[in-house]
Amino acid sequence: MGQETKAVEPGGAVVLFDGVCNLCNSTINFIIDRDPSSHFRFAALQSPQAAELLAPLGRAPEGEPQSIFLVEGGKLYERSTAALRIARRMGGAWKGLYVFIVVPTPLRDAVYRFIANHRYRWFGKADVCRMPTPELRARFL
Repeated sequence: MGQETKAVEPGGAVVLFDGVCNLCNSTINFIIDRDPSSHFRFAALQSPQAAELLAPLGRAPEGEPQSIFLVEGGKLYERSTAALRIARRMGGAWKGLYVFIVVPTPLRDAVYRFIANHRYRWFGKADVCRMPTPELRARFL
């Protein structure tokens, strides 16, 4: 029997991330600290919950994750578009980063892919996916 997937609140969003990437885990902590309304929920791309969420959207996690995904309003966003849409929802000046959405996607994604391709070398890799603290467990699927 599969694990129960927690429902996503209407109007909420789910960030899918590489659970063993130290940069990605730091990014999730950064988002949590700047998401006072708890708009975002989270799941590691290596989890069954991520596979369940991606399947109806025509995607499946493949091998080593190379992108962050945002599922919001029944739509799937990835790479730089996901990152900018997440920034738009964060508190403070971070929402101003959304102005970069006007930069053509291929150019934004080229920068994103460069960082993604070097993230393990620059920031390291954990042996296992992160486990949320008891206080944050409700934010993770």
